[in-house]
Amino acid sequence: MAINKVWIEEGCTSCGLCEDVCPDVFKVEDEAEVIEGADLNANEDCIKEAAEECPVEVIKFE
Repeated sequence: MAINKVWIEEGCTSCGLCEDVCPDVFKVEDEAEVIEGADLNANEDCIKEAAEECPVEVIKFE
């Protein structure tokens, strides 16, 4: 299944795990955010891993 959209819902604690797991898609400064223009299909596995490992379960994708 191709990933077309990734977002972070409210409640992010800026722990940095998503950036550690998938640095081509996520960056954490004050809050975690999805990097604009990131290649979602090439990073599908690490996006799924980041979403599964997120301690507050706020990383979503479709």
